[in-house]
Amino acid sequence: VSSGVDELDNLLGGGPASGTAMLVIGPSGAGKSTVAMAYAAASAKRGNPAAVYLFDERPTTYITRGDALGMDPSTHIKSGRLMLQQIDPAELSPGEFTQAVRDAVEKAGVGTVVIDSLDGLMLAMPQERHMVLQLHELLAYLGQNTVTTLLTMSQHGLLPGGAAAQETNISYLADTVLLLRYYEHAGEVRRVISCLKKRTGSHEHAIREMAMTS
Repeated sequence: VSSGVDELDNLLGGGPASGTAMLVIGPSGAGKSTVAMAYAAASAKRGNPAAVYLFDERPTTYITRGDALGMDPSTHIKSGRLMLQQIDPAELSPGEFTQAVRDAVEKAGVGTVVIDSLDGLMLAMPQERHMVLQLHELLAYLGQNTVTTLLTMSQHGLLPGGAAAQETNISYLADTVLLLRYYEHAGEVRRVISCLKKRTGSHEHAIREMAMTS
């Protein structure tokens, strides 16, 4: 599955396999949502409907940022190839969220699902064990229907496989894991991206600098 960005596809050995789940981990502001958005926008551009579920960000901000980066989500939303839904954990139960995703797949033919972020999903399921079980079932269902899933998750600290992934025990559910980090150079804060894991094939082991521009 292509992201529409050649360098990112090369980093992932061509991209995640269709029907698998990819986890994008990194500190706040590192670009997790933007990387996930690239896959959703590329899927919609290919004519394969995508659904994005936002737990942390307002849709207007998401659309404005995506348009500024050249991903054009506003056009895809108007065409019906991109579904964007803000989820309030206080109003929607975990079971209702799962059903909403199933409806998108079965009724709208969605082939790419973005859950942004798992931190927001955890608020709806405070008991970690129940969240992991429900997420496992949801990912199994999506995989059986050849739906590619992208999950984002905040990481506290800069070490690979940091506290957030360990505490929630969900990194093992993902077939591919991308890590985003910061580093300092010449008085600037810059971003890097690397692939820690890919079950379905080879990937680069390099740490690449990442920039987000128009």
